[in-house]
Amino acid sequence: MINRRQTLALLGAAAAATTLPFAAHGASEPPKTLRIGWQKNGVLALAKGNGALEKRFEQRGISVSWSEFSSGPPLLEALGAGAIDFGPTGDVPPLFAQAAGGNLVYAGTYRGPPAGSAILVHKDSPLQSIADLKGKRVAFKRGSSAHNFTVKALRTAGLAVTDIVASDLSPPDAAAAFTAGQIDAWTIWDPYFAVAEKRPEARVLATGKGIVESWSFFLSNGEFAAAHGDVLADVLDELALVGRSAQDNLDETVRILAKITGVPEDIQKVVLTREGADLGKVAGVTPEAIAYQQALADEFFDLKIVPKKLNVSDIVWRAKQA
Repeated sequence: MINRRQTLALLGAAAAATTLPFAAHGASEPPKTLRIGWQKNGVLALAKGNGALEKRFEQRGISVSWSEFSSGPPLLEALGAGAIDFGPTGDVPPLFAQAAGGNLVYAGTYRGPPAGSAILVHKDSPLQSIADLKGKRVAFKRGSSAHNFTVKALRTAGLAVTDIVASDLSPPDAAAAFTAGQIDAWTIWDPYFAVAEKRPEARVLATGKGIVESWSFFLSNGEFAAAHGDVLADVLDELALVGRSAQDNLDETVRILAKITGVPEDIQKVVLTREGADLGKVAGVTPEAIAYQQALADEFFDLKIVPKKLNVSDIVWRAKQA
C-alpha cells in the first residue's frame, strides 16, 4: 500500500504537469507500461486479481503495474502529477484535484450502493440520531466521498460541518482512533465500513441510503488520455466485461476479492450484496454524471470547501469516435 510519504515521493519523481486541451484522443506509440492506482474494492480490484488487463494488453506489448492507495485524494495527487495513468475514486476527490490544477480527466463512471457508506458510533454511545452529532468529534477523510456524505447527513438534521469537530483522518487512522475512543463518530465507506460494523464496539448511526447518491469515477492522467485514448477505451471496455461477469458469479467474485484484497470472504459478501450493489455498472461519463458532479462542485464551492468555481465539463475525456 502506498502511504503519504511514498505518494509524495512519486509526485516528486513526476514532472510538474500543466493541463492540456482534451480535444484530440487518438493513438500514438503504445505505452510500455500501464500504471494503475487501485483501492481495496470494486471492479478494478477484481481485474487486478484475475489479470484481465494484463491479458488484454499482452499481445500489444503493454505491461501493467499496480499501486495501492487507501483513499482517493492521494491517488489523484499521483494521477494528476503523472506518477500513475489511471485509477478510481469517489465523487469529491476529483473536485479538489481539479481545483489544484491536477492534470487529469474523468474517463468513466461506476455506481455503488448508497448503503455502502455509513456513520458509525460506539455501541454504548448516547448518540442516537444525526442531530446528536452536534459538537462531537467526527472523523472522515477530507476531500473524500465520506466528506460529501457527512455534509449531506448533517444537513438532514439542520446542521453543517461547522457544527461538529471534524477530524481529517485516513481510513486506517480513523479505524485506530475509533477503536481507541478518540473520536465520537466515523464516516466511512466499504469495505472499511463492512469490516468495522462487525466489531462489537461499533453501531451504525446512519447509512447513505436516502441521503446521498453513490457516484464514483475512473480518472486518467490528462496527457495519458490525450496520447493513448485507444488504450484508455480498452481499459474501460475490459472493466465493464469484468464487472458484468463478476456480477453473474458472485460466489466466485467473493473468493477472488478476498484473495486479492485480504478482506475476509464474509466481509466481501456483505459488500457485494448490499441493496443496489452491481459490479456491472461501469459506463462512460454520461450527462447525468456530469450534472451530478457539477452540482456537487457548486455546492462545495458555496460552502467554501472547494476554493474555486469549477466547470466539470472542462476535464471530461471524450473518446474519439471511429
